[in-house]
Amino acid sequence: MSGAGDNMIETEGLGRRFGHARAISAIDLRIARGEIFGLVGPDGAGKTTLLQLLAAILDPSEGNCRVLGFDTVRQASEVTSRIGYMAQGFTLYDHLTVAENLAFAGKVRAVPRAVYAARSERLLAMAALTPFLHRREGTLSGGMRKKLALCTNLIHQPPLLLLDEPGLGVDPLSRRELWRMLEDFRHEGATIVFATSYMDEAEMCDHVAFLDHGSITAQGTPDALRARAQGAVFQVETDNPVAVEDVLSEAPEMLGSQWRPTDLRFVVESAKGLSNELRKQLEQLGRVEPATPSMEDVFVVLRKGERTEVPTGIAEVARLAASKGHREPAQSVETRRLTRRFGDFVAVDDVTFEVNPGEIFGLLGPNGAGKTTLIRMLCGLLPPSSGTARVVGIDIASQPRRLRQRIGYMSQRFSLYHDLTVHENLAFFASAYGIKRRPAREAIAWASAVTGLHGLADESVSGLSGPVRQRLALACGILHRPAVLFLDEPTSGVDPQARSRFWRLVNTLAAAGTAVLVTTHYLEEAAYCHRLGLMYEGRLIAAGDLAALRAGLPQDGLETIEDVFLAYIERERTQAVRPIEEAG
Repeated sequence: MSGAGDNMIETEGLGRRFGHARAISAIDLRIARGEIFGLVGPDGAGKTTLLQLLAAILDPSEGNCRVLGFDTVRQASEVTSRIGYMAQGFTLYDHLTVAENLAFAGKVRAVPRAVYAARSERLLAMAALTPFLHRREGTLSGGMRKKLALCTNLIHQPPLLLLDEPGLGVDPLSRRELWRMLEDFRHEGATIVFATSYMDEAEMCDHVAFLDHGSITAQGTPDALRARAQGAVFQVETDNPVAVEDVLSEAPEMLGSQWRPTDLRFVVESAKGLSNELRKQLEQLGRVEPATPSMEDVFVVLRKGERTEVPTGIAEVARLAASKGHREPAQSVETRRLTRRFGDFVAVDDVTFEVNPGEIFGLLGPNGAGKTTLIRMLCGLLPPSSGTARVVGIDIASQPRRLRQRIGYMSQRFSLYHDLTVHENLAFFASAYGIKRRPAREAIAWASAVTGLHGLADESVSGLSGPVRQRLALACGILHRPAVLFLDEPTSGVDPQARSRFWRLVNTLAAAGTAVLVTTHYLEEAAYCHRLGLMYEGRLIAAGDLAALRAGLPQDGLETIEDVFLAYIERERTQAVRPIEEAG
C-alpha cells in the first residue's frame, strides 16, 4: 500500500478554489485505519468538495493529500481503483435490474467471476435485496436504491469507503440497515469517511470534523465535542411556548431553540451561560432545567457566529390568523377508510384519522409506505379510489379546486421556479391563489417577514442555498394564510440549524391555529409533533402521541421514537410472515 502506515488519509494545508471562490482551505486531517470518520457542517461548508478531493476526483489548489499512501494528484489512478466512493446522486442505471447493476460494477472493478458470485450473494443478503434481483433500479424505493449503490461500491472490498450523505432521503429502517452493513465492513478492517446532515449519524462516529465556510472549526470524538456544549443547553417546561419564544428572541446570549409540544429547548453561548435576568423571566413562564447536550447542540454552539435568527413574527401570525373572519370546523382534516389504488397496487389502504386546528400531526413510515400519495389525495391532486376525506369541511373528491384555496402544500422537491427571483416566485403564487394586487403586496411582505426573506427579493432562486429555498417554498405555501398546511419531507438534507429554524416557523403557524400535517424521515423531528401516525405498506398501523404509541406495544425499554417506530414495523412484518408460515 505504498507505505500508508496507520493512517489511511493524511492531508496538510489542503485547499480548493473554483475561480475566485474558495471552497475549502487549510484542511489538516489524519484518519486512522478502521475508523468511522464523520464530516458535518452547514450547507455549502465544503463537505462534498473535501470528499471529492479525498477520492482524487478533484485536484487541490494548494496543500497535499495522501490516500492509502498515494498522492491524489500524481497517483490518482491508484487511489480511484482501490476506494469506494458513493456520491449524493445515484451512480446507478435505472434501466438495469438490481443484478445487472451489481454485475456491471463487478466488471468495472475487475472482480474475478469466481469471487464475484460469493460476494454479490453476501452483499445482496445484507442489503435485503435478494428478492428484488430482477427489479429495475428505477422502480426501487429510495432506501433500496441507496443500499444497492452501497453494494456496487463494496463489491471490490475497498479498504476505504467515502460516502456523501448516505442517509439523505432514506427512511429510518433503511438507514439502520445501511449502518449495519457499514459496521460489518468496519469490523473487517475497512475505513469509512462520510458527510452527513443527520446528527444521530455523527453520534456513531469514532471522530467527527465540523466544517464551516470551508475550514475545520472543531474535530474530536463525539464525547469530547459534546463537552464543549456542557452548561449551554437548557429546557423550559411550559404551557405558554409563545411567551417563552418571545423572551428568548430578545436574549443576547441565545443561539438557537427547538420548540416542542411539551417543552422548549434552547442553547446559549457557552462563555456567557444563562444570565440571572433571563432565568428569572423564564421561571415566570415554566420550569427551567439544564439539558444534556446533543451533537445538534454542539452544531449550534460551534456556529455562534451565524446567530442571526429567522424572524418568526409570532404576534403578527396570531393576529392575522385570528382575523380570518370565518370559523374552522372541529377537525381540519378528517378521513374515513381512504384508499387509493394504482391498478392492482394499493398505495393507501383504508386510512382513517383526524387532525385538529393548531395540531402538528407527523406521518412516519418507510419509503413507499404511502405517505406522499396520502398527502396528494388530501390536497385534491389525486382522487381517492374509495373512502372519504374532508379538509376544512371541504370534500376532497367533489370540490378539489375550492379546497386548494384553503390549504398550503410544500412538496419534497420545492415547487419553485429557479429562473425567477424570490419576489417573482412569491408574486406568481399569490396570483395562483387568486390574491388581488394590493392584498398580494401585503401577503408577500407578511410571508417574507415570517420566513426571514427580507433583502432577498431580487435574488435569483437558482443562486439560493438549500435552507433559503426551503423558507421560500414555505412562504409560497402560506401566502394565502391557509387553514391546513401539508409538508412533505420539508427538511430533507438541510443542516440542524436550518432545520431548527424551519420548525420554529412551523410551530409559530400551529400556535396561531393552523393545522399541520408533515412527513419526515428524520425521527428527531417527531418530538416537534403533537401526535404521530405510523404508516406501513399503505396502512395506518398506529396513531397517537409518543406515550400512547409506547402503550400500544408489549415490550419495555423503548426510549426513543426510533425504538418505537422500528418495534411497530417489526411487529407488522412478523404478523405478515406468520400466516404464510401457517399456510405452509
